[in-house]
Amino acid sequence: MKKKIGMLILWIVLSALMGAGIVFSEKYSFPLGAVIAGALIAIFIEKVWKAGEDLFDTTNWMVSQTKLKRGGLINDDTIIRISFSYLYRMKIGDKYFLVLNKRTRKYQPVGGVYKFQESEKLELKNSFHVADDNKIQIDNSSRDDYRLRLQNKFLRDFIKRFDSTDAVRERIDNVGREFKEELIETGILNWEKISYRYCGRHITDLRFSEHFQIYEVLLYDVVELIPAPDQEQDLKHLIQTENEKYRFASADQVTCLGMNTDVGELFEWIGDHTKCTLEENEAKLMKMPGVGKIYEANLK
Repeated sequence: MKKKIGMLILWIVLSALMGAGIVFSEKYSFPLGAVIAGALIAIFIEKVWKAGEDLFDTTNWMVSQTKLKRGGLINDDTIIRISFSYLYRMKIGDKYFLVLNKRTRKYQPVGGVYKFQESEKLELKNSFHVADDNKIQIDNSSRDDYRLRLQNKFLRDFIKRFDSTDAVRERIDNVGREFKEELIETGILNWEKISYRYCGRHITDLRFSEHFQIYEVLLYDVVELIPAPDQEQDLKHLIQTENEKYRFASADQVTCLGMNTDVGELFEWIGDHTKCTLEENEAKLMKMPGVGKIYEANLK
């Protein structure tokens, strides 16, 4: 931020000097000096404008949005895809617990896309003219997901609203639904409640998705399971009984997405977003309100 403020001040000072140069040149009948100063002041004023914009780019995704717009790759009307989720870090020893994503056939952390209530969707339509995501088929499990499309000009206010108290949606203090659906209802575990800690948020740059052929922003709130002693024993037992529904992976395996070039295993079997749940990457997460707090979720 200090660097951004410094650059803004620099361009303002240079613009002021060129303005003084124009006045000086006209006073002493030096037309060439006025022309040069006029050309430079036009450049410096544009720099002032951009530096002022940069002050409002407080996160990496905002910086990427500004760069894409300045480069002419996107404009206000460009359709942006968003997908906002929460993910569980479940670690036993040096292994991370992952479940199978039936769509991608890759293993990933327990978790899923936030859900909103019907009244919230109506508000999002009225305020931001959102449309359903057309890249993943909508079914009973994905209906009312925070997976939507909207115009680029609404993106900043949309994300701001996502974290406001006005948004009627699942929140970080109550994200037991996906845990229940993926582990309790499937019979993998038989727990009545869990405790977890909010670790922070990973949000990607605004970037073009080669898979979906659209610009998108992906958001992941990461929580860490805090297992009770009996729950920790249950997870240790699962390590001994791996099946297709779930697998355990080391941090190195997650970082390589399951690939092992040493033995010729060149198939990616771990979802790339799994990396943001690693303990080693927690320092990179955004520190949102509530980070560090411990919450409970009822799984009955």
